Amino acid sequence: MKKALVIIALSVFAVSCNKTAEVKEVKTAYVDTSVLMKEYTEAKDLEAKYKAQAEEKGRQLQAEISRFKQDAANFQSQAQANGQAWAQQRGAELQKREQQLGYAQQALAQQLQQESGVEMDSLVSGVKKFIKEYGKKNGYSYIYGTGDAATVLYAEDKYDITKEIIKELNDKYKAAPKADAKPATETKEGEAKK
Repeated sequence: MKKALVIIALSVFAVSCNKTAEVKEVKTAYVDTSVLMKEYTEAKDLEAKYKAQAEEKGRQLQAEISRFKQDAANFQSQAQANGQAWAQQRGAELQKREQQLGYAQQALAQQLQQESGVEMDSLVSGVKKFIKEYGKKNGYSYIYGTGDAATVLYAEDKYDITKEIIKELNDKYKAAPKADAKPATETKEGEAKK
C-alpha cells in the first residue's frame, strides 16, 4: 500500500512538472511615456503649433497691456495736477480696464488649453492604439508604461522598447499626408464664423 501511494505521488509530481514545462513564455516590455512624448515628432509639432498660436494671439493682448501700463504711469504723474475728483474717476477707469485685461488673458489661456487638449487627447489615443497593435504584431503579452504616470516601479533596461516605438510612430507620422488647410472656424476681424 505504501508503495502504491509513493508511485501515485511520484506520478502526480511528474505530471505537474510536465505541465509547468509547457507554460508559454510571457513576453513583456515597457515604454517610457515621458520620453515618448518628448521625442515623438507629431507631439513636438502639436506643441509648436499651439506655442505659435499663443504667441500670435498674445501679441495683441500684450500691446493692450503695454498701453495700459503706460496709461497707469501717466496717471501717477497727472493725478496731483488734475485734482482728487479726476484722480478717483480716472483711477476707477484704469482699475476696470486692468480687470478686463485680466479676463482677456484668462480667456485666451483657457481657449488655447481647450483646443490643444482636444488634439492632445486624440494624439494620446492614437499612440495607445499604435502600441496595442505593435504589441500584438510583435508577440508581447504586456507592454507597460513608465514616466509621469508611472505604472511600473522597476524594469530591466532590456525590456525598454521606447526607442522602437518612437521610431515607428515617427516613420508613420512622416508617411501620413499632411493637411495644410486652415479650419473653417477661423475668422478675420469683423466676419462671422462659418
